[in-house]
Amino acid sequence: MNLVVAPELSFGIVVDLGYEPGDPYAVRFAFHLPGDAPVTWVFARELLLDGLSGPSGEGDVHIHPLGGEPSEVRIALRNPHGDALLHAPAAPLAAFLARTDRLVPIGQEHTGRELDAQLAEILRGCGAG
Repeated sequence: MNLVVAPELSFGIVVDLGYEPGDPYAVRFAFHLPGDAPVTWVFARELLLDGLSGPSGEGDVHIHPLGGEPSEVRIALRNPHGDALLHAPAAPLAAFLARTDRLVPIGQEHTGRELDAQLAEILRGCGAG
């Protein structure tokens, strides 16, 4: 991704994208800035998905296609300590979302948690006998 410092100045930064099936609604972006510890932002997976095709987000995270083109997105992050504006190619983000969807299909997050709880209950019952 590119961190935008000014309209005509940006520089590339390493960003690790993360997803945990135990927290199926969220994605994690860990930003590695030179000389600092990584900074991690956690936000809704659906916000990222929606932001690839149109404006998405309220509050601290806003994502939308850059210049109307679906090939690049703008990610705006805001917090009390400052704001960050990033530009990212959409293809790697879409591929990341496809991988998360294989782990926990979008729209079936709740079902997965119910199955985990039911399985845990069954396993507890097996040990009680």
